[in-house]
Amino acid sequence: MSNKSDRNSNKQISSQQQEQNTISIPESPHGWENLKWLGPSFLWMLSAAGSGELLFTPRIAALYGYSLLWALLAAVILKWFINGEVGRFSVCTGTTILEGFKQLPGPKNWAIWLILLPQLVVAISTVAGLAGAAATALILVTGGTIQLWTVIIIVVTAAIVVLGQYSVVEKISSYVGIARTIAVVAAAIFVFPSFRQLAAGLLPQIPQDVQYQEILPWLGFMLAGAAGLMWYSYWVEARGYGAASVKGKERIDPKQLNQQEKKKLRGWVNLMTISNTLAVVGALLAALSFLILGGELLRPQELVPKENQVAETLGSLLGDLWGPFGFWFMVAIVFITFCSTVLSVEDGFGRMFADGTQIILQGFGVQGRWTKEKFLQRIYVVVLLAVLPITVYLFFGQPIGLLQTAGAIEAAHIPIVTGLTLFLNHRMLPKELRPSKIIFAGTAIAGIFFAVFAVIYLLQLLGIVG
Repeated sequence: MSNKSDRNSNKQISSQQQEQNTISIPESPHGWENLKWLGPSFLWMLSAAGSGELLFTPRIAALYGYSLLWALLAAVILKWFINGEVGRFSVCTGTTILEGFKQLPGPKNWAIWLILLPQLVVAISTVAGLAGAAATALILVTGGTIQLWTVIIIVVTAAIVVLGQYSVVEKISSYVGIARTIAVVAAAIFVFPSFRQLAAGLLPQIPQDVQYQEILPWLGFMLAGAAGLMWYSYWVEARGYGAASVKGKERIDPKQLNQQEKKKLRGWVNLMTISNTLAVVGALLAALSFLILGGELLRPQELVPKENQVAETLGSLLGDLWGPFGFWFMVAIVFITFCSTVLSVEDGFGRMFADGTQIILQGFGVQGRWTKEKFLQRIYVVVLLAVLPITVYLFFGQPIGLLQTAGAIEAAHIPIVTGLTLFLNHRMLPKELRPSKIIFAGTAIAGIFFAVFAVIYLLQLLGIVG
């Protein structure tokens, strides 16, 4: 009986190996064709624009000047490593990072629960906070109450995602993102500080009387938080990078592929790395520009973006340089950027929670409508990303406070995502497709960097450190 079972098992393994050997990965694009594949990284870059760059960076500069420039550079560079490893997994297996976490040893789906539960708070707080910040721009033009406009923004953006019109808005948002970056870079050049001031900020230091509830959310949202890093795998998969382009397969085992197919996957990983790098450089340029504008224009006037005056304060970044035109141009950018970020957040969280719920329910043997990803995504967008954020905002009504809560959780969650991803890539990818020692070390350092800030923040909350 045992011999028969072993023979059946060996036949099954042999069949799977033959199936993997017949898989043909398409060649990665070359030359100008690469430009058509930058979408996932550009989406990833835009998803953080409303919090990490536009809101928190000028705020940090207004509070601490350039003393934390080193932390900004470290956060951006280290997230390049993490994002690359998340993308590597999806390129090589054709599945999302949550599907990978499902494969980890231990109790069934323990990693999925570890990821999803904290992100419930992040999702609700982020949508409520971003919509509330966008509403501060609308009341400058139309009047009315922030609460009313916040509700309208959340309802409209959720409807756009549910009705499948996100791609249209995404294109518009992309052009606005380019215009925003050009405008703030030009403005930053106009008020550029001395190199001595910037050089002083390159030396690792912590300002006196620093509040880590300000720093941790800023670092957490810079480029992307823990959730945003995982969304990258969804956008890479949806775009059809590498193994994701093979139709009819839920997951490809890259260890079973022949050398020719592995070589093709290496080409896709290189393309993903280039795309990731361009996005990081673009985001870094924008973040540095906002830091300079905050340090040169807000700090001397002791202006700090506060709760219901977010748009008015940020409007002065360009208003002080270009008069009324600059002020209203910046207010428009604030509104469109925050709204487009709400859209990308609702789309990203909707995909992630639908995917995670599908994995968990299938683990319990549930079948039918409640395991359909599109159905689950709509449910999450309506309930988790519309109804609950409206309720929370009407109760708390503090957009910056809500975003600080979400950002702190994101920063604390990043080391967990980093560690799981490194272990996953080491376990599931063949040696030819694993990260180099330098990339592995950089990614590990990234996890440690965010873990240290999270621990210090916790100690400050407990009153152990000042």
